[in-house]
Amino acid sequence: MSPGNSSRVLAFLLTGVTGMALLHRWFFFLCCLMYLIATLGNGTILLVVRANRRLHQPMYYFLSMLAATDLALTTSTLPTVLHVFWAGAGAISFPGCLTQMFCIHAFSFMESSVLLAMAFDRYVAICCPLRYSSILTGARVAKMGLGMVCRSLTLLPLICLLPRLPFCRSHVLSHSYCLHQDMIRLACADSTLNSLYGLTLVQFVVLDSVLITLSYAMIIKAVVGITSREEQTKVLNTCISHFCAVLIFYVPMVGLSIIHRYGKNAAPFVHVVMANVYLFVPPVLNPIIYSMKNKPIRKGLLRLLCPRPAWPGHGQQP
Repeated sequence: MSPGNSSRVLAFLLTGVTGMALLHRWFFFLCCLMYLIATLGNGTILLVVRANRRLHQPMYYFLSMLAATDLALTTSTLPTVLHVFWAGAGAISFPGCLTQMFCIHAFSFMESSVLLAMAFDRYVAICCPLRYSSILTGARVAKMGLGMVCRSLTLLPLICLLPRLPFCRSHVLSHSYCLHQDMIRLACADSTLNSLYGLTLVQFVVLDSVLITLSYAMIIKAVVGITSREEQTKVLNTCISHFCAVLIFYVPMVGLSIIHRYGKNAAPFVHVVMANVYLFVPPVLNPIIYSMKNKPIRKGLLRLLCPRPAWPGHGQQP
């Protein structure tokens, strides 16, 4: 059988923590809870931004992109994760695994791009406030959003490269969902091209993190030049939510990469925890952080939950 044919009939086995059925039940309910919180939180942000015209600004457009990306990322992985934690293990077809792998990496790639765009937004707002409206126009924000989508499509060649590999070793994956680095580990042929292409794409994410760090270094430099302590605090408060979102996204990603590369002797429990923290924690915490630290979002949420009635003889407050 040719490598191509062996790949077409292949099914991978997704796994959790072997022999820990009770722990799986707890993970099942915890993942359900996190998904509900993530859906409710990110869906609310999308609704608040859409309903409140005062939030039709670049910063909140980018926040909406972040919320939509988080929703798509969790939704693309939840079915297999829940099946694994409920049944103990679960088979997934090769095309299904490819599709899920592409969704996970593409939406993670897109989230990194959104965080970079948000960092650029904060840089322009703080360092070039007089040119903010001329730099970040509606058309330019739309083009940036389209660029993020096109950038994520650079992952498509992975879909073409993987089916060319024969998978004649164990078909058991390390996680309850499909990752590229996990799949090529099981190939029994030279996967150098796959690894090099994947490494090239990783460099884009590394570049995003470097540019985000650079933008915050320039923001801090601008803040230090402000003489008023009150004004410094006010400016920094506008960046705290985004800075927390950056940490929440990149720290689990780096942790999962370290576990994959150097944690071969780590307990299976560690792999399961890191894998699910990477997927579910950022979508859960991002809307909470932005709701707590962003006053316009809080006001928009209160307006949505408690709309003021229009009394006779009074116009409804805009």
